[in-house]
Amino acid sequence: MSKYDYDLFVIGAGSGGVRAARLAAALGKKVGVAEEHRAGGTCVIRGCVPKKYLVYGAEFGKAIKESAGYGWTIKSASFNWATLRDEIQTEVSRLSNIYENVLDKNGAELFKERAEFTGPHTLRLTSSGREITAKHILIATGGQPWSPDIPGINHAITSNEAFTMDDLPQRIMVIGGGYIACEFAGIFAGLGAKTTQVYRGDSLLRGFDEDVRSAVDKGQAINGIDVKFGQSPSSIKKIGGGLKVSFADGTQIATDMIMMATGRVPNTFGLGLEKAGVKMAGNGAIIVDEFSKTNKAHIYAVGDVTDRVNLTPVAIREGMAFIETVFKDNKQAYDRTDIASAVFTQPPVGSVGVSEEEARAKHRDVQVFTTDFRPMKNILSGSEHRCFMKMITAGKKQRVVGLHIVGDYAGEIIQAAAIAVKAGLTKADFDATCAVHPTLAEELVTL
Repeated sequence: MSKYDYDLFVIGAGSGGVRAARLAAALGKKVGVAEEHRAGGTCVIRGCVPKKYLVYGAEFGKAIKESAGYGWTIKSASFNWATLRDEIQTEVSRLSNIYENVLDKNGAELFKERAEFTGPHTLRLTSSGREITAKHILIATGGQPWSPDIPGINHAITSNEAFTMDDLPQRIMVIGGGYIACEFAGIFAGLGAKTTQVYRGDSLLRGFDEDVRSAVDKGQAINGIDVKFGQSPSSIKKIGGGLKVSFADGTQIATDMIMMATGRVPNTFGLGLEKAGVKMAGNGAIIVDEFSKTNKAHIYAVGDVTDRVNLTPVAIREGMAFIETVFKDNKQAYDRTDIASAVFTQPPVGSVGVSEEEARAKHRDVQVFTTDFRPMKNILSGSEHRCFMKMITAGKKQRVVGLHIVGDYAGEIIQAAAIAVKAGLTKADFDATCAVHPTLAEELVTL
């Protein structure tokens, strides 16, 4: 008989935590999971999934406008925010239930309450007050939005609240220049709101290839988003039925709603990690080794709470590697090189590998191949959006070390192209591949 209540207890029922819990339970381990919100985590409840549905909604509006060039006449088209919002929430609930059912069918016990450490092997469920013990503990609590501490910040929303707004405002300001800010600015503009995006830097999507950033800057402007660079908010005040934002340079802008998309931080506040002796970084991230193990041999952490690569598929892979390491005696560290990502701006971004700047810092004989063109679809529709592609190679054999796309279907294309980059293929391999014509993706093999 084990001296612990559970072989594994997981804090957080997001993608990484649920995958690990399910796999451990399937191995016959006694598994408990605590989730203080809803099963599914950020991705399913207030992130990737509902956000992508909002992007689809905005794209339908764009398609309606552009269909005239293809002979369509659509009269009296209108948009209803409540309909889209409620349909998305229905789907979110369905997916959350699937996560719960997955745990149940595999024998994992789900507690719909918060869990906090009271010691290295002990946890307290805060609603029921139940004390439990576990041989191994996996922390998978994800991240949460961060907002600057300025006067009136309570009048702003974050991405958490954006999915369930009562109404779509006529005017909205998105503050931030990262992928969440850029995506939501595109969503709101595409759904008909007069949208302003404010960023303290001089180009959006810091950390991406500079040419990609430039292409996104232009794309936001084409979408009718008023992007203001070099600005930081200093205060927010309620005026009548709206809001007034003041900036460090004295500028003031009136709007109906403000969404803060100024970053995310690991969700570790109040977990009692100090009682377990778990070390954290200055931003609250749990410090782990390559096997996701903390400084305590029996406590692990995966996903955004570690602030490594904050992507849902990565959290899932880390959860799987954790199971191999701890319960299958097959020590595994997930390889985080050449992870593809997408930003669902309009048009979207697809990226894998290094930027040109990173390539020149790391490699010799760097060569860059680019193309910038107006997609065939946009000729008749009248859209001004262009497609940009960039291939970065290194060495005499021209191994492809970076691939970046800004254009329709970029997220879909980059998934397949990432296989080639991960496999270490060369530009000659791309060149030897016959094009599929007429497509956007054929440009990758004709650069």
